[in-house]
Amino acid sequence: MSLLDGKVVLITGATGSFGKRFISTVLESQNPQSLIVFSRDELKQFEMQQTVNANNVKYVLGDVRDYNRVRRIMDGVDIVIHAAAMKQVPASEHNPMEAIKTNIFGAENIINAAIETGVDKVIALSTDKAANPMNLYGATKLASDKLFVAANALSAPDKTRFSVVRYGNVIGSRGSVVPFFLSLRDTGILPITEPRMTRFWITLGEGVQMVLDCLATMLGGEIFIPKIPSMTVVDVAKTIGPECELNIIGIRPGEKLHEVMITSDDSINTVELDNKYVIQPAADWWDQESYLSQVGGKRVPEGFSYTSDNNSVWMNSEEFAKILAKEKIEI
Repeated sequence: MSLLDGKVVLITGATGSFGKRFISTVLESQNPQSLIVFSRDELKQFEMQQTVNANNVKYVLGDVRDYNRVRRIMDGVDIVIHAAAMKQVPASEHNPMEAIKTNIFGAENIINAAIETGVDKVIALSTDKAANPMNLYGATKLASDKLFVAANALSAPDKTRFSVVRYGNVIGSRGSVVPFFLSLRDTGILPITEPRMTRFWITLGEGVQMVLDCLATMLGGEIFIPKIPSMTVVDVAKTIGPECELNIIGIRPGEKLHEVMITSDDSINTVELDNKYVIQPAADWWDQESYLSQVGGKRVPEGFSYTSDNNSVWMNSEEFAKILAKEKIEI
C-alpha cells in the first residue's frame, strides 16, 4: 500500500510549479481519496483544471491568510503540504507586511487549523533563503520554519506532527533563472549579477520525491535538506545561451553571492544521512541521541556549514543540459 492511498491531502499554493508536479506525481503512482488544490487565484485554478481533472482532485479557492477558510477546508484532511508563500524577493522588500501576512500569519493559520482538526502530518516547504537571511522573504520563511518546528510542542505527542523541507533553486520553475535566460536568449545578451555567484539546483521531480520521502519518515520537528549539486550562474547562462554575451549588472538588493542551507550555528543540531541532512529541534521535547540511533546517521562536525560554494557536488554544463532535456526544457 502506498503512503497516500486512501488519504485526504491538502496542498496549499497548489497551482504553483511544485503543487502541479506533486499532484501529477501522486495521481500517477498512488491512490489518494482526495487531493485538494487550495489557492487564491481563480485563473490559475481554471487553467490547471484543463489538464488535471481527475475525479479525486478538488479545487478550492481560499487564502492562507484567512483562518476561517483554512479551518473549514481542513476538516477531514489527513495530510497537509504547505507550499503557499509570497516568494519574490523584490516584491517582499517593497511590500513587507504582505509577505509577513502570507508567510508568517499564514503559517500560523495552517498550524492552528491542523491541530484543531486533527490532521496527521504537515510538511511545510522552505527555502535556502531562510538560513541566515539577508532579505525580508528569507526572514519570513525563517520565522515560518521556526513556527512549524515549535508547533510540535503545541500538539499532543500522538497527534499532529509538523516538519519542514528546505531546498534551493528549482530547475524550470516559474520565477527561476532558467526560463528568464530562455526568454532573453534571442537578444544575444544575458544579464549576470556577479560572475562568482553559485546556486544549489534541484529538479521539480526531485523536490516532490524529497517531500514524499520525508513525509514517510518524519517524526515531527525536523528540517530536511537534500544533498543537491551546485553550479555557477555563469555556467547556467553559458549552457542556455552559449553564443550570448554576458552582461554583468551587479548583485541586487537582498541577493546573496552564495546560497546557504545549513549555517555553522546549526551544525550542533545537524545529522547527515545518505542523501540528506536533518536539522533536529533544539527542544526539551526532542531526544537527539535517540533520533541519531533511530535513523542511523552521524553528526556533522561542529562549525559545519552547507553552502553552494563549499558543496562537494558540482554540476557541469553537460550534466545541466541533460537535466534540462529530461525536464523537457528545450535549449
